[in-house]
Amino acid sequence: MRLSRYFLPTLKDTPREAEVVSHRLMLRAGMIQQASAGIYSWLPLGFRVMKKIEQIVREEQDAAGWNEMLMPTIQPADLWRESGRYDDYGKEMLRITDRHDRDMLYGPTNEELITDIVRTHVRSYRNLPGRLYHIQWKFRDEVRPRFGVMRGREFLMKDAYSIDLDFDTARAAYNRQFVAYLKTFDRMGLKAIPMAADSGPIGGDMSHEFIILADTGESEVFCDRDFLDFDVGGSVPDYEDTGAVEGVVDYFTKLYARTDEKHDEATFEAEVPDIRRYRGRGIEVGHIFYFGTKYSEPLGARVTGPDGKEAVVHMGSYGIGVSRLVAGIIEASHDDAGIIWPESVAPFKIGLVNLKVGDADCDRVTEDLYAKFLQAGIEVLMDDSAERPGAKLAGMDLIGLPWQVVVGPRGVANGVVEVKNRKSGEREEMAAEAALAKLAA
Repeated sequence: MRLSRYFLPTLKDTPREAEVVSHRLMLRAGMIQQASAGIYSWLPLGFRVMKKIEQIVREEQDAAGWNEMLMPTIQPADLWRESGRYDDYGKEMLRITDRHDRDMLYGPTNEELITDIVRTHVRSYRNLPGRLYHIQWKFRDEVRPRFGVMRGREFLMKDAYSIDLDFDTARAAYNRQFVAYLKTFDRMGLKAIPMAADSGPIGGDMSHEFIILADTGESEVFCDRDFLDFDVGGSVPDYEDTGAVEGVVDYFTKLYARTDEKHDEATFEAEVPDIRRYRGRGIEVGHIFYFGTKYSEPLGARVTGPDGKEAVVHMGSYGIGVSRLVAGIIEASHDDAGIIWPESVAPFKIGLVNLKVGDADCDRVTEDLYAKFLQAGIEVLMDDSAERPGAKLAGMDLIGLPWQVVVGPRGVANGVVEVKNRKSGEREEMAAEAALAKLAA
């Protein structure tokens, strides 16, 4: 993509309303624009990152055995009255009356809808287990939306649901999602720690929230440092190996890991040696729940069991804040110059900078590299603007692409370009063909 044809409204100054790093950098990098309190338009750069995150989430859900679907954003209030949550949920729920005076709502979550689908179509234990998920925009009318997309009112979320005959099979589904979350966040370059959690308005008696460590996180966290040393990529087993999956879950759930809401200092000190105690801050990016028959009982989601008797199905739900993760990754990965994107979620892999547009040799080398990067299937953003060299380089640092390839008159005269790694800051001069080979590898 040529910058001259790309909508990227970056800002030099930090907007006053931005309280946290991710909000400041997302506004400055031209990723979002506020439409109203807690509601944002996603501009092209931000949208590309969000779609990368969404795809990783989708791939891991598919690999874990869940089937993608899509439920509506507007739900009938009667379903929520059946479950008993319509009046209990509070002002966070946006209630609507349609033209026929029917009570509707903009869904903050989907337990009632999925249970209605289950009770309509699943009648026998032979139809189980059920594994469904969708990725959908949600709305919760936060009393004080803040921190940009970190705590907005409208957000993109992945909801997955498991439907099982009994507790044992439901627990196996919970374990698979537990592992899927570890793998999902690891692919995004994040160290996500599962912590014992309250179930909140979802309900249930088995629950973990996944926290990424960040100095600006809204939660105070306490955990065993063994979490930080665990190699998810090299240690997480295949999903079909039920015993190994359970072993990973057992390992994580036996180690102390809690946010300030559930922290007990005496237990922490008793269970974790001083040298292994970690105290810091973190951001919740995912939450998993087993809630048993909380919804299937009142909504009548029953199946005929192998003994011929009716049984109420056991259910769980598993959420990941897709749009929230964009901000979470920035909070965990940035410096004074701007964002540092992990390569797996970066909007482009390479920022190709022509320091002197109009110079015949610089233009020739830049255009040749641009064409070859595209031919190699590499996502590249080429700065072909007439901005000053310093502004171009600062802009690339701000938007945080993993690699920068800089073409300037002095380098071209010497037969080299400069390749910079955004994360490490290391710079290396090499021939254009060598840069192509390095970054296409």
